[in-house]
Amino acid sequence: MIKVTEPVIRLRQVRSMGVIGDPGCEGLGTYNMKVYAGALEETGKDDITLIAGDLVPAGTKHHYQTIQELTEILAENEVYTLRGNHDTGSYIEYFGLKNYALLADEFAVVVLDNAVRSFEKEGLTLLSQVLSMEDVERVIIAFHIPVPNHFIQNCVSEEEFARLKNVYEPWKEKVKYLLCGHVHSRFEDEVNGIPLICTGGGGAMIEDVSKEIRACDVEHHIVHFYMEEGMLKHRFKDLPEDGYGRERKDRVLRQKLEETVQGELLAHFKYLMFADRAERRGMDRIANLFRALAASEYYHARSFYSVLDRPAPFAESVKTFVPGEEFEYEHLYQMLAEYAKCHQSPLAEQAYTGAASAEKVHASLLAQAADMENFPEGTIYVCPVCGYVMTGDAVPERCPVCGGPKKQYERYEA
Repeated sequence: MIKVTEPVIRLRQVRSMGVIGDPGCEGLGTYNMKVYAGALEETGKDDITLIAGDLVPAGTKHHYQTIQELTEILAENEVYTLRGNHDTGSYIEYFGLKNYALLADEFAVVVLDNAVRSFEKEGLTLLSQVLSMEDVERVIIAFHIPVPNHFIQNCVSEEEFARLKNVYEPWKEKVKYLLCGHVHSRFEDEVNGIPLICTGGGGAMIEDVSKEIRACDVEHHIVHFYMEEGMLKHRFKDLPEDGYGRERKDRVLRQKLEETVQGELLAHFKYLMFADRAERRGMDRIANLFRALAASEYYHARSFYSVLDRPAPFAESVKTFVPGEEFEYEHLYQMLAEYAKCHQSPLAEQAYTGAASAEKVHASLLAQAADMENFPEGTIYVCPVCGYVMTGDAVPERCPVCGGPKKQYERYEA
């Protein structure tokens, strides 16, 4: 990562830039950082990378050092940053100036700090200086918090935007893009006749922006800016959810990660079971402790598994779970139940038979849920005794598999 020490930096043989928005504001855990790692792989195809703010959840030296070390291992080009509202504290110590300009041969990027919802006078003076240069013809003005637009209210004030407009107005024809982050999604707009590109898909969880821009319709992504036929252009690039696989290529490490996931999930399960035992004995605080520990073990498992995971795109994911459920209830569990019966192991036989009944319902529900927009079931019940799943209002008074009472059903409602 480049620590910027000069307000104007001239770059040679740079014709493209990849932009990553908001990689770290929700934390630097492995689950989020896998997205960021994939983003760095994709922007490595460009000549330089710019991170559009919120590198870290809070501006401590520990967090800055973490993101810096990770980036320097994974980045394949020079990485520049701009300050987001989460990038407080020691930002300058690690990344240098908050306002600066990158002057490539065919376009320029002016980075302005508006992390506290106002543009600094120093940055606006620099913008005026760069726009007035005769050899500068195409400019991207980059900042973190959006200017007023047609999609969101979470932006700088009209008065603050007016300060920016007053600076670029004499050279408005040179300003080809306004670029921002902050919003954990993406959208394109036109503001004062200039394209506005908003990108926040580099690691943070994608959020709803409006009725038109929903989280379920937006993938994690980066933005490529590039020269083509004498014009500065852009395109969004979705990040594949099965991207970034450096650790998967190491056979030994992959095996150890798989073993670690299994160990963490076993601990998760054991702690939940002990929590149930403690609750039945009236030891509510002990039960609470073990449920918290179980949650912690799950999140550990998620971190390790995310390094290995190669999921299908979200819109296609649900149907990929159906074959596994079908195999379990049609073949595997029946075979194991028969084996247990032949070997006079009635509890194992009962467990496999009951689970097979539940897995059949799972497969049916997943098949319906493959059409995510039209999935009809808003209320789902699970029998806590055997795990059987039921839907609808007219659920039986007792579980059809184990006979557990309705009053014990766990209710899941959306």
